[in-house]
Amino acid sequence: MAKKLNLNIEIVTYDSLDELSKEDQELLRLAEEATFKSYAPYSNFNVGAALILENGEIVTGNNQENAAYPSGMCAERSAIYWAGGQYPDQTIKTIAIAARKGEEKTFIPISPCGACRQAMLEYEVKQESPIRLLMKGEKDIYELQSISDLLPFKFTQKDLFE
Repeated sequence: MAKKLNLNIEIVTYDSLDELSKEDQELLRLAEEATFKSYAPYSNFNVGAALILENGEIVTGNNQENAAYPSGMCAERSAIYWAGGQYPDQTIKTIAIAARKGEEKTFIPISPCGACRQAMLEYEVKQESPIRLLMKGEKDIYELQSISDLLPFKFTQKDLFE
């Protein structure tokens, strides 16, 4: 017999940066700044990410496109892979994302693509602690307490070995 599953995901919304901690405000500012360093000549969609590690280090990334489309890299993965390569033993506490179209200076809230969700989840599982996610829009800021919230039916290493 068919059963219904109800998934509850808590998303906190903020109307203003003033409602956030100074650390979160700085992460969002750096994510916005990173959008201006992106290379997006094909999509004209600039994305920036900033993450903070448990040791206080902040790493930024942005999307880097390529004429051979699959060869590009999203902002979130640019930042998280750099952090993993340079600080392999550090826990990622929070990642902030900002995006804008072309030359516009208005930011729109976006959620990570599927590949980025999976990559971030891998680090969350590896470090055995949640990674907070902040998504910046011009009017609203969205907060999730864990990347797992983006992937309720997640695929992790335990699926490979159990």
